[in-house]
Amino acid sequence: MDQSTSESLRFPPVAGMTVRAEFDGGALSSDFGPLILRGVDQQIGLIDRLVQAVDDRRHSSYVAYSPHDLFTQRIFQITCGYADGNDANALRTDPLFKLGVNRHPLVQAMDLASGPTFSRLENAVSTRDIYRLAWAFVAQFIASYPMPPAVIVLDLDHSEDPTHGQQEFSFYNHYYRHRCYLPLFLFEGLSGKFITAALRPGKRPTGAENAMIIKRVIQRLRTAWPETRIILRGDSHFANPELMQLAVANPAIDFIFGLAGNRALSPLAEPFLAPHRRRVENARRVGYALSTATHTYHDLAYRAESWPRAFRVILKAEVMALGDNPRFVVTSLDLPTPACLYRDLHSARGQDENFIKMLKNDLASDRTSDQRFLANHLRLFFSRAAYVLHQALRTEVLVHTELAKAQPVTVILKLFKLAVRVVAYQDRIKLHLPTSCPVKDLLRRVTDRLFLTRPPPLPA
Repeated sequence: MDQSTSESLRFPPVAGMTVRAEFDGGALSSDFGPLILRGVDQQIGLIDRLVQAVDDRRHSSYVAYSPHDLFTQRIFQITCGYADGNDANALRTDPLFKLGVNRHPLVQAMDLASGPTFSRLENAVSTRDIYRLAWAFVAQFIASYPMPPAVIVLDLDHSEDPTHGQQEFSFYNHYYRHRCYLPLFLFEGLSGKFITAALRPGKRPTGAENAMIIKRVIQRLRTAWPETRIILRGDSHFANPELMQLAVANPAIDFIFGLAGNRALSPLAEPFLAPHRRRVENARRVGYALSTATHTYHDLAYRAESWPRAFRVILKAEVMALGDNPRFVVTSLDLPTPACLYRDLHSARGQDENFIKMLKNDLASDRTSDQRFLANHLRLFFSRAAYVLHQALRTEVLVHTELAKAQPVTVILKLFKLAVRVVAYQDRIKLHLPTSCPVKDLLRRVTDRLFLTRPPPLPA
């Protein structure tokens, strides 16, 4: 049987004509994204920074792919929606991914790396490599600002990362009721920029552990920006004396942390909750259901014995249809009103969870299924790098467009997933895009901004 016939796809007739499909289109790709990502990376220099942090200990006689090629291929795959290292087995011959890694798209000898190569890469990294990669992300964050910012907000958060089988440092966490990792994420709360992350065992961190990590990050930031005011922001499990002491020791550091109620703190909210209860009860008597919760904001006089000194405590006294919902915040800030501090400053911390959802849902940061902890840490960093590329693309290139605030998956589907036919001539490569491409004007704008402007010089 003829091979073309055996690989034909048959469809029902349309308009009285038969419909067949053949796998004879030549050098075609379904991903235009790698070329866009190559332009973004040339502008911000992310992959160069990451590669410089890794010590390549392979013997040169057996090396077919440079660390730069491997990092580029793996990060671009994740950024385009291919989460697993094994996806490289199918994508290593894709002409657009080969162009993104600066290889000839149609020469078989220049095919990209396969899944086993990435498995060896992930299992070859050392603790020092991971440590330097973490600081490379901090350096990338600092370089993203042309001038030192007046103020930055360090949003701190941990997120559950389920584990399966006998994975290193996989512990049972009673709060989540299964075994997991519990990585720490640091974002800049005003811009959404990624700062750095640390893959952690699944146990709840101590205040000393949190303070050790945050102190080192602050030292790096302070070295680059001596005058920048830094505000630490997190939920209640960051409200511990060790992190508070960082703010006490440096007048240019403040904090806003959620605070859990306790036997001493919760009774202080009672006088402020009572009027709201009466209002809800009166509404029920007349048969009127409150459409929204009733609440007010207040300052409280409270100090825990473990705190290094007294700090301001804000109460959100709220009563809902289902009952009382008091919320507490502790802060070193004096000037904002209770309502402004809670509603505008503390509540904005919820955006940090949206950033983490992008990482987990769109960029597969929780695809940490390797047995070795360090290999999983590198996978975490690959996803972080994909987030940095997406964030730079949206905020620097797609600004004032329909995709300026889009989630990564939307950018992938609308801008990256485009059919392309590749034709190579002796002196040039031509890419044929669909005539009816729905984002034609947007692509022209993106490529003009990426490739017709000179990339800014990287700092030394």
